Amino acid sequence: MTSDHQCESERMTSTNDRAPAAALPGDLSMARALWPVLAASAAGLLPYTVFSTFLVPIADAAGAGIAQMGGLRGLGGLASLVVGAAAAPLIDRWPREWSVAGSLGLLAVASGVGALGEFAAMAVFCFLVGAAMAVLAPALGAIAADRFDGPAAGRAATLVTATQSLTAMLAAPVIALPAALWGWRGDLVAIAVLAAGLAAVLFRREPARRPGTGERVGYIASLRALARVPGLAPLLAVALLRTAAFMGYLSYLAAFYDTRFDLAPGPFALVWTLSGASFFLGNLVVGRIANSARPWLPPERLLLVGLLAALCAVVGVFFTSTLPAALALTALLAASHATVAACVVTLLVRHGGTLRGSALAVNGAAMSLGTFTGSALGALGLGLAGYPGAAAVFGAITAAAVVAALLVPRALGRFRDIGEHGSPEYR
Repeated sequence: MTSDHQCESERMTSTNDRAPAAALPGDLSMARALWPVLAASAAGLLPYTVFSTFLVPIADAAGAGIAQMGGLRGLGGLASLVVGAAAAPLIDRWPREWSVAGSLGLLAVASGVGALGEFAAMAVFCFLVGAAMAVLAPALGAIAADRFDGPAAGRAATLVTATQSLTAMLAAPVIALPAALWGWRGDLVAIAVLAAGLAAVLFRREPARRPGTGERVGYIASLRALARVPGLAPLLAVALLRTAAFMGYLSYLAAFYDTRFDLAPGPFALVWTLSGASFFLGNLVVGRIANSARPWLPPERLLLVGLLAALCAVVGVFFTSTLPAALALTALLAASHATVAACVVTLLVRHGGTLRGSALAVNGAAMSLGTFTGSALGALGLGLAGYPGAAAVFGAITAAAVVAALLVPRALGRFRDIGEHGSPEYR
């Protein structure tokens, strides 16, 4: 790359070395500055929550079986994987607020189509929601990071993921109460209105300042620059593998508690809440620790600690014979995976430079692939050897993630001399 770019990178590094560590802003003040972003992040999870919560009446309205209707969710996951991977180099080529506004507009259209209730309409709904989320989530994380400097940038991005986990935990009762008045179709119409309103707000919002965005590069050049993001390959491996282990485990959690502890769906909802709350708190707390001015443990090390704890918990939970122990391990497992997720986002934002949106997009694609892989491999292990087989599969996947995490410090170490705020296209 040009010598001017290299000089700029060195100058930024020198300045960062001399500057005193700034205190991390409070979460409430950051949330006030980011409220449209956090609201859009929460709104993005609502369409699929309606689909999952009201799957039975939606299937009845469409004249389809539950399994047939539920399978459409896989269509959305496939769309998310393909669109996320294909669009990753494009996210950073125009104002990210436009990407978010377009994604929210697509969610509004999808929700309106889904309100029709026909099987074909629900297929379109699932496909469009998956495609929109592939762009929405990474663009929101990048916008949040762009609003702040230094460690606060990573903290802002983890606030977006924490909001998503909180919404996933609370969205079901939030949408169930209004549905008592206007039904699930009314929920989808309301989501369409909300998404369209937020799209207008984000489209009119002044784009965050982004150094280095004046230079336009082609699609292939963007891919090559993305490949040079420090630590990208091992971090994506961690994201894929840890998602495969966690989402696969969650797929069979209700069946496990029913078989082992005779827990009916009603009481099991409390287990699900425990897991969701642990993930939210873990993401919130670790996101702040990892992005503090002087963390007691750097995020690449916290990443490894989280995966080791997850490995112990995912194997132990399937062999425990007492309900309190199972609940403790369930909470530990969720908090451990939240730790890993927060550290991956922090490192991608910190080292991605002006390509942080693209890096977060391929991270989302890796997680989509992990979701499919984990459920399939979990079914194989469960079918061959019951819950010990599931423990072996998810333990092996998590162990592979540990190996990938061991490669992260070395991959990042190759770039220490240019500073953490340098951008790959400047190297």
